[in-house]
Amino acid sequence: MKNKDTTYKPVIAIFVTCFFMALATGYAISGKLVAIHCFELFIAFSMCVLGIMKLRDLDAFVIEFQTYDLLAKRLPFYGFLYPFIETAAGLLMIAGIYIYVAAPAMLFIGLIGGYSVYLSVYKQKKTLKCACVGGKSNVPLGHVSFIENIMMVLMGCYMLVKINL
Repeated sequence: MKNKDTTYKPVIAIFVTCFFMALATGYAISGKLVAIHCFELFIAFSMCVLGIMKLRDLDAFVIEFQTYDLLAKRLPFYGFLYPFIETAAGLLMIAGIYIYVAAPAMLFIGLIGGYSVYLSVYKQKKTLKCACVGGKSNVPLGHVSFIENIMMVLMGCYMLVKINL
């Protein structure tokens, strides 16, 4: 029988793996562990893997996502686009190209997502499942989801500042 309790295990597994992928890649590229570059890679890898998780069952993701995301509730096609936007922004970050496209995309989805999580969890006190690892998951919507969105916003801002230097 499958356990129906909520768990952060899938998110922890993804973030830990992406963290070590970022360290390994950063070291392979420069022979050093450069903190900011490894952090950039960590965010990019995490976005790509989370995008893949959402794309495994896009319909289930959209249904779950619409329970809390303000834009997906009003424009259902946004729910279908979200995993592609997230994955593309991560890939562009990894490649170091079109950052002027990736950064605004991250700001857009991070701000909407963060505000949606804030409203649902902290203001309306709803108990919902997070669609961050795809639909039909048992990951609770809450602190981790909010922090994930904040990290996208901060990285988007950082990248915009970085390309203007």
